[in-house]
Amino acid sequence: MSCKRTFNAVTGTPLARLRHRDKWLSYLKAIREYLTVRKAGTLVGINRKTSFRWRHRFLTLIASDRPDSLHGITEADETYLLESHKGSCHLVRKPRKRGGKASRRGISREQVCILIARDRAGCTVDFVTGLGPVRAASLKSNLKPVLDIDALLVSDGHIAYKTFCQAENISHEVINLSKGERVRGAFHIQNANAYHSRFKVWLKRFYGVATKYLSNYLGWRRLFEQHTKISPEFLLGIALGQFQQLKGT
Repeated sequence: MSCKRTFNAVTGTPLARLRHRDKWLSYLKAIREYLTVRKAGTLVGINRKTSFRWRHRFLTLIASDRPDSLHGITEADETYLLESHKGSCHLVRKPRKRGGKASRRGISREQVCILIARDRAGCTVDFVTGLGPVRAASLKSNLKPVLDIDALLVSDGHIAYKTFCQAENISHEVINLSKGERVRGAFHIQNANAYHSRFKVWLKRFYGVATKYLSNYLGWRRLFEQHTKISPEFLLGIALGQFQQLKGT
């Protein structure tokens, strides 16, 4: 008996039920150029709300396309952004001006932790681990699955890394930044730190990003860090879950 339903190439993907397919590739060109929601909508001929919805539909699977594993010397370090409820109608705190500051000094639960890990081949993974300082439990749930058995983790002296590596029997080297140490032989975390800087500079063009969408922006940046020349057709393939197309680009 027929189920009386129809299926096509986008069924079951984040692009299901999106209209105006003739404009998708033009919109993906806007993503490739890092255009704002408003500029992308104007370029393609859709309104701002539709442009916003399209952005995050297209980025959903792009954000999940991480390397399967990191090998050899692997740097890990975290950076922080103020938690943002941009666009929300139900704030749990007083609204603040764009680019505002935390009410407390240092790292607190007003800030979102972003964990970056990179091996020396340039493979990169990123995770939004939650509010406040990084914790050993977050490292275990996020970082352990992608660390190859031969990986040697290099980090700063945060206790969470030591606790995590000891518990999981992972080789570990510590760079003592508090004592002015930056490089010790082959060991440093400068590649991870540089990635933080590039990401934050790039993110400024969007005039603030809601925390709930932060993973999408991390994936967007990571994709173009690793693959600088991607056609809109390739981007469409990734948005549909065809990750294998990117191998070798």
